Amino acid sequence: MQLVVARIGRAHGIKGEVTVEVRTDEPELRLAPGAVLATDPAAAGPLTIAAGRVHSGRLLLRFEGVRDRNAAEALRNTLLIADVDPDERPEEPDEYYDHQLIDLDVVLADGTEVGRITEISHLPSQDLFIVERPDGSEVMIPFVEEIVTEVDLATQRAVVSPPPGLIDDRAEVASAREAEADQATGEGAATGGRAEAAAEERAAGGAGTAPGAATREEPEDGSGATGTGEGER
Repeated sequence: MQLVVARIGRAHGIKGEVTVEVRTDEPELRLAPGAVLATDPAAAGPLTIAAGRVHSGRLLLRFEGVRDRNAAEALRNTLLIADVDPDERPEEPDEYYDHQLIDLDVVLADGTEVGRITEISHLPSQDLFIVERPDGSEVMIPFVEEIVTEVDLATQRAVVSPPPGLIDDRAEVASAREAEADQATGEGAATGGRAEAAAEERAAGGAGTAPGAATREEPEDGSGATGTGEGER
């Protein structure tokens, strides 16, 4: 399997070095000296990495046969492609390559279908599964142990235990509206009770009225109820 591991940027200096935009979590493996990489466009390669170093937070590479700035600049925007064994796994047991996660079925612990992983989004704080729901909508699921409880490559599925509102914000909104409706019903009953007490006073010849006995309208639109909801190549 071929995977894009970097994109060549601008030339750096006059000795053939180039900046690269890294697109792999293992640059020390994929972009190490001696690595032979295919390219897109194919006419630019293959390229063999002669040396690499980090400068001002960016990776610089030098390729065999690329000896000056002009030759380096000619490679700008070229994609670097590595051959990867589809069954290869990262060193850490709880890590996966993006291509191993794409197309996994996402289900709840009870087997309820959530959707299918179509993309992995790599953010500074965490990775996200972009999951396509059966109705065509998308939901983003953080790839963290508390939520993604199991990844089974053999059965091609990921089991998730999402917090309320993560995969269906409408359910959370409905729940909030039901709670407000229950509260409004309770308050109405209390008001009615005060009105009955006032009626009894009047029937007994009392001249006073019960405070707050006037009808109070409750909003029916559930305003204030909110829900949350929000998952590479």
